[in-house]
Amino acid sequence: MPQLLEFGLDTFGDVTRGADGRLLPHAQVIRNLVEEAVLADEVGLSFFGVGEHHRGDFAVSAPEVVLAAMAAKTTRIRLGSAVTVLSSDDPIRVFQRFSTLNALSNGRAEVILGRGSFTESFPLFGFDLRQYETLFQDKLDLFSALISEEAVTWQGTTRPPLHDQRVFPPIETGHLTTWIGVGGSPESVVRAARYDLPLMLAIIGGDPKRFQPYVDLYGRAFAQLGKVRKPIGVHSPGYVADTDAQAFDEFWPDYKVMRDHIGAERGWPPMSRAEFDQEAGRGSLYIGSPETVARKIASTAKALELSRFDLKYSAGPLPHEKLMRCIELYGRKVMPMVREMLA
Repeated sequence: MPQLLEFGLDTFGDVTRGADGRLLPHAQVIRNLVEEAVLADEVGLSFFGVGEHHRGDFAVSAPEVVLAAMAAKTTRIRLGSAVTVLSSDDPIRVFQRFSTLNALSNGRAEVILGRGSFTESFPLFGFDLRQYETLFQDKLDLFSALISEEAVTWQGTTRPPLHDQRVFPPIETGHLTTWIGVGGSPESVVRAARYDLPLMLAIIGGDPKRFQPYVDLYGRAFAQLGKVRKPIGVHSPGYVADTDAQAFDEFWPDYKVMRDHIGAERGWPPMSRAEFDQEAGRGSLYIGSPETVARKIASTAKALELSRFDLKYSAGPLPHEKLMRCIELYGRKVMPMVREMLA
C-alpha cells in the first residue's frame, strides 16, 4: 500500500437544478463547475477531472476548454479529463490540447484516456462503431508515441502514417501524466502495462474487491515486462453529507433520475429505493457521512493498493449548492480521516 493516497474529484458535468427546481442552462452548469474546481483547490484535493460527453444530460463536450478556465482560477490542483474518448478523436489534437492546458496550468495537466461508456461521439464525428476496438488501439499507440518521443515516426491502420513529425506545443516539463481508464476488460489492463501507463479503474457497480484480479493481472504484466508497476487509481460515484441518512435522502432522487434515464436506453429496469440502499450501503457507491465514506475508501484503498481515489461527486441533477457542500466535506473531513486510517 503506498504511503500517500491522493484524493480527486470527477464530474461528468451533469445538468443540475437551480433553486427553483428547474434544470439549469448548460452554460450555467459549466460556470458552476469552475467554481467547484476552485473550492476543490482550496480544500486541498489533488485532482479535478471533467468528463467528455455529447448528449443533453451532460454539459461538457470540450473538457479541455473548461479545464483551461479552471487553470486560470486555481494554483495547485491538477486538472484533467475523466475520460477523453480517444477512439473518436484525433490523438494529435488531443496531445496539442493537453500540452496547451499543461502550459496554462504550469504543469498541472493530466489526461485519462478511455473508450467511454457512451457511443454518441462515434456517429457525431463519423466513426464506425464496428471499429470500436481497432480505433482505440491504433490511436492509443500513436498517442503513446507522441508523449514519449520528440519527433514521431508511426504507422497504423486508421489514419495516414507520420514520418519524423514534430507536434507543437511540446510538453514544457517533458512529461504529461497519462492514465488508461478501464471499466473491466482484462485486455485493457494488459494494454496499460504494455504502454507503461498508470491504471484508472472505473468502479461503478458491485463490490470494489471484485477488481482485485485486475490489480493482480496489472502487476503480473509489469513483472513479465521487467518494469516497475505504475500507480493504480479508482473512479467511483459518491456523495458526502453530514449524516448517512441525509446523504442517502439527498443523493437518491437525483441519482435515480440519471440511472433510470440511462437505464431506459440500455434496457435496465427502473431502480428501486431498496436496490439503491443496498448498493449504497454495501457496494461501490461511496455515499454517507464523512466517517462512512472514509471507511469505505480506506477499505478499497487497502484491498486494491491504490495510489489515488477519485470521487465522482455528481450523478444526476443535484443542485450546485449541495455539490459544493459535498466537496467541502470530502476535502476537509473525509481526506484527513482516510489518511489517519491508512497510517
